[in-house]
Amino acid sequence: MMYPLVRALIGVETPVLAVHGVSMWGYSVLSTLRSLGPMRTQAALAEAIGADKTRIIGTLDELQEAGLLSRTPDPDDRRVRLLSLTDRGQRVERAIRAGIREREERLLATLPAADRRGFVRALEALSSLPAAEIEEIAEG
Repeated sequence: MMYPLVRALIGVETPVLAVHGVSMWGYSVLSTLRSLGPMRTQAALAEAIGADKTRIIGTLDELQEAGLLSRTPDPDDRRVRLLSLTDRGQRVERAIRAGIREREERLLATLPAADRRGFVRALEALSSLPAAEIEEIAEG
């Protein structure tokens, strides 16, 4: 049931991302840094977005080159780079989030109000579960 909806939503979100020159993984990085704040390591960020740490290096490079992300030396450990959004990165993340939400709202508006509230509550409840717990539940 979810797969066709997720594929369609990705198709709807892709043009919003393209306007800002950001990939889906890039948006995952931006939105995670917005919600969790600066991250101390690339590995911690990769874990937070459910990606392999080696896979996001190119994404981080692209975001940094675009001026959306900064990697600054940690004053407590110069080997570590703190990852955070730049002011421009915050603006771009907000613009993308607004564009995606606008499209989601149009889709949700097709549901009766009670169904919409229930659907959103269910999504919020399931989204708040840790990935490991979702896997455990789904596998029985």
